[in-house]
Amino acid sequence: MNSDRVQSAADGDADAMQVVMIGLGDEKFALDAGTVREIIDPIPATKVAGAKAFVPSVINVRGNVIPFADLRIRFGMPVLNHTADSRIVVIEVRIDNEPVLVGVSADRVYEVTEISRTDAQQTPRVGMHWKPEYIRFITKWRDEFVVVPNMERILN
Repeated sequence: MNSDRVQSAADGDADAMQVVMIGLGDEKFALDAGTVREIIDPIPATKVAGAKAFVPSVINVRGNVIPFADLRIRFGMPVLNHTADSRIVVIEVRIDNEPVLVGVSADRVYEVTEISRTDAQQTPRVGMHWKPEYIRFITKWRDEFVVVPNMERILN
């Protein structure tokens, strides 16, 4: 197979993106499934003195101590207590060009699904309470808008 065919096949797949759909309050977010390592029930977190407000603690996941991020704080949303649907999504992101595991709180994990980049919309500059640089794009899922966050920017 020549490289032109390989490239065109790859381009055909560029419209679809595998994601893990999570909920924070009434908002829905799509995390790139390629970054998700596991989804676990809430576990005790240990506060870290002097840590950034949105990564206030660490958790022990299978013997590894990893930072625990609360996206609600980063997005200026009210912090809520855990519910029966709450989960921790362990993702791998690149920080300073190094792979780092981070636990991210979620009020609910919906499913692993596919979204289309062809429906992607730019983040509006007006009316959003989130910083536009935290959002890769906004798209539709089941007739609802979902946010595809830029986790590297959010966590740096």
